Amino acid sequence: MLDWIRIGLLALGLIFVATGLLPLENAVISMGGIWPILIFLFAIIVTAELTKEAQVFDAIAARMAVLGRGNYAALFFLSTAFASLVTIFLNLDTTAVLLTPVMLALAHRAGIAALPLAMTTIWLANTASLLLPVSNLTNLLGIQRIDLTPPEFAARMWAPQIAAIVVTMAFLWAFYWRRGRRHELSYVPPAPPPVADRVLFGAASLACALFIVLLLLDVHVAIASTVSAIIVVTAFFVRDRKRLTWSLVPWQLLVFVTGLFLVVPTLSELGLKNLMTWLVGTYDDPYRTAAVGGALSNLINNLPAYKAIEEVVTDQTQLLALLAGTNVGPVVTPWASLATLLWFESCRRHDVKVPLRRFFLTGAGLAVAGVAATVWALVAFG
Repeated sequence: MLDWIRIGLLALGLIFVATGLLPLENAVISMGGIWPILIFLFAIIVTAELTKEAQVFDAIAARMAVLGRGNYAALFFLSTAFASLVTIFLNLDTTAVLLTPVMLALAHRAGIAALPLAMTTIWLANTASLLLPVSNLTNLLGIQRIDLTPPEFAARMWAPQIAAIVVTMAFLWAFYWRRGRRHELSYVPPAPPPVADRVLFGAASLACALFIVLLLLDVHVAIASTVSAIIVVTAFFVRDRKRLTWSLVPWQLLVFVTGLFLVVPTLSELGLKNLMTWLVGTYDDPYRTAAVGGALSNLINNLPAYKAIEEVVTDQTQLLALLAGTNVGPVVTPWASLATLLWFESCRRHDVKVPLRRFFLTGAGLAVAGVAATVWALVAFG
């Protein structure tokens, strides 16, 4: 069903162009701005998928459980740090799609309750995605309008990112990790799994490390991700060619993003822009902007919500507040972000039951507290 929605969105965008509802010139301008994003999405997801196949994530997760020494509080801090770092440097979809199965497998091997680890991955996939442009697709969509280099972006967002993670950790411990919720007193650390191919393991580790270094050196994300992808793909081509299949191509995301950049500009011309102006107001209020972004994300998904509201926002702080709303806020409904939709599917495949009422209520509390704290940090330390 989700794939048909993505295809339908692209088909609708093409119909808008064919019928003239979206002038061809406007469509070309819109498409011209997203090719670096499409390159990044393709390269980073291929890199992350092959890194998982090389057992890098498995090794880190197992080592994390061993370092915890059976203590749930230690495991809590280690797992939140792991999920946050993966989200920040490798994109929220990597955390939701690739890290979730690793954490659930770890829970099974160690006899740990699966739900706390699952909620850690999905909440931090969203709320830890503020620090760098690559952390979330919404950041990449907005970076040109915001007019900041990646280091400048991080300098503005470090305090909001810390605030978002701290609030998320508080909600995770209170509603999923504390003794009354998880029931077990301690766990037995599992033995680290043997690495099947140390060459692939080393190449994938190098590719991820190099990607992070290139980002810190302010290399364009499309170039940095492509270099990393070339390294890991080359290693698999030499060592394990059968893993290089067409299923690695993230066509679903590419189709969705392309359709999004055709549909949202058309709807803006048909009156959506006026509605967003009324909702956001004319007083450059970052709290109101973030609240509208978070609420709309939970209604229609954070990517179209961001694109729709971005059209009527001009102030830089207000744009950053919009990112806070559309990144931290989409934790209430299953369709609020693509990462959450993919996470639910992963939980279903691993027979992990997610209590929806608890998911909605705790997510609503986190959305309100997290967005408020994040915007406060943005204003206070901006």
